Amino acid sequence: MLELIAEGVEVGSRWRRRIPEREIFVGRATESYRVPWDNQISRVHISLRLSGDKVFVQKLKTSSNPVFYEGQSHECFELGAGEHFVIGNTQFAIAAEEAFGSLDAPDPISQKTFSADYLRKVSFRDVDRRIDVLSRLPTVIATATDNETLLIQIVNTLMHGIASASTVGIVRLRDPTANDSLVPELDATDVQQPSDSEIEIMQWDRRDESPSGFQPSETLIKQALKANESVLHIWSHGKDGKSKYTIDYENDWAFVSPISSAATLGWGVYVAGKERGDRDSSLSSVSEELDFQSDLKFCELVGSSLRNLLLVKKLERQQASLRMFFSPVVMKAISVLDSEDVLHPRKCHLSVLFCDLRGFSKTSEEMSDDLLELLARVSEALGITTSNILDFGGVIGDFHGDSAMGFWGWPIPPSSSEQNAVSAVKAAISIHQHVDSHARLRRIGRKGKDDRGFQFGIGVASGESVAGKIGTRDQVKVTAFGPVVNLASRLEGMTKWLNSKILIDSVTLEALKTDPVFSQEIVVRGMGNFQPFGMAGSFDVFQVRAANELTVEELSHSKNLLAWFRSGEWMRLEKELAILDPADSLRRFLEKFMRQHAGTPPERWHGTIQMQTK
Repeated sequence: MLELIAEGVEVGSRWRRRIPEREIFVGRATESYRVPWDNQISRVHISLRLSGDKVFVQKLKTSSNPVFYEGQSHECFELGAGEHFVIGNTQFAIAAEEAFGSLDAPDPISQKTFSADYLRKVSFRDVDRRIDVLSRLPTVIATATDNETLLIQIVNTLMHGIASASTVGIVRLRDPTANDSLVPELDATDVQQPSDSEIEIMQWDRRDESPSGFQPSETLIKQALKANESVLHIWSHGKDGKSKYTIDYENDWAFVSPISSAATLGWGVYVAGKERGDRDSSLSSVSEELDFQSDLKFCELVGSSLRNLLLVKKLERQQASLRMFFSPVVMKAISVLDSEDVLHPRKCHLSVLFCDLRGFSKTSEEMSDDLLELLARVSEALGITTSNILDFGGVIGDFHGDSAMGFWGWPIPPSSSEQNAVSAVKAAISIHQHVDSHARLRRIGRKGKDDRGFQFGIGVASGESVAGKIGTRDQVKVTAFGPVVNLASRLEGMTKWLNSKILIDSVTLEALKTDPVFSQEIVVRGMGNFQPFGMAGSFDVFQVRAANELTVEELSHSKNLLAWFRSGEWMRLEKELAILDPADSLRRFLEKFMRQHAGTPPERWHGTIQMQTK
């Protein structure tokens, strides 16, 4: 494999990237092989194609400035490892991908350990140059479009700030039990993993090109990263320039500065170099030791910037993932308070909403030859559910296939438990309104067939529950559990049986009465008393409708119908049902139930409908 090295004249204007076996483009605005520091390079200036051990370079017709190879301007040319070309103020070199790996180095003839606190007290040597490099660090960080580019820029900054360094690398102590997601936005191919080694080389570069590869001391890296302290090893002090050991390919010294954090677990900066002057004993002079300390301090400052930046990015990603489950109000609370305390499971009064997609089985059969379109529709439908739960201040609790669960009242309790129920029912109504106005979900539209397509059945129940971050060591999620969750699930399941869009329990109904404005926008009608399958107790079920869907007379009549139904006056009930519209959900349910029992109440009838299935 070959690598492309780009280097400008300013600090940080350098990168080293692999040339893949596909055409790539280099310019100021290309995705990965970007050269933002040179205005003489066009947005997309050249293309590169790998051909065996050669690289074919083609200047694009849209490019303005020439490409110089062997001192002459060329439109296209071919070159190999060790050769270079120039565009503007940037030199591009082709290098063979160098061998890398870690060595089990012999014991150093000198070793020194420095804590982070000690290095903070050290004064810089060569202050002006180092401060100049550090002052450019914010710009270097800001211009990094991805983490691979960021690591390249950090390595370049360290090379400029440590004049005696011949090689700089960012390494990681590999933990077989660790989660590799701690390496954010880096593909597996970006992390160089020496075989049979505990060390991963994240990014590296050297000052002078050499046929030798990067082989850092594994002993040094382990010692520094496990102790979380900067460690310096010196292997040679020969005046004649001959090293006692050939470590890291002719480097005489190396040090490692840890940069470990929650986002950079086990990370460190490895810096190596050759003789630093005429010396014949380990750290033979105060001046020499101060030089090393100054370099380590610089490394500590740059590493700290990298550590803090990636930690912020990690927190941003965590917050972004939480936004999928929490409303903006909850996210604000989590950002202010300790998230562990906020998310800790606890008993609270909740209103729980279960929402299930209706028509999925039928639609999936009709769209079996277009599963991607089916997936898109299901995703849109569930997106409507989740967005409305969040918009009305709820928390996304769980997904089960084509159904979703949300709840209100945790982690931040509202001013009253009644507010939970009002928000949950408002979310349920809004879900149906959005589905009804969504043409893609309302009808299948195949073969001219007019079909309602996807709909939702929604159940809402309120009561005591436990909610929080719940799970095992292997899997954690935010959810709620308890009888009220089961009740909301049963209500959702009953919507199909009762031909209803939204069903609620009596606790939720009482809560709705505390909001007089909202109560005028809806009507709530009783549907009967039910004992769900597998549950010991029974409960009253109520149907939520828009205020204009039922008249006051129809509501009053429905109440009388239920009273006759419960008392066993089924003969009278059969006549009175005719007053309601034939498509009315209460009429259809009562007529069907009475037909199933031949028009006669079951033995020991007490007005409760016992459901035989879930």
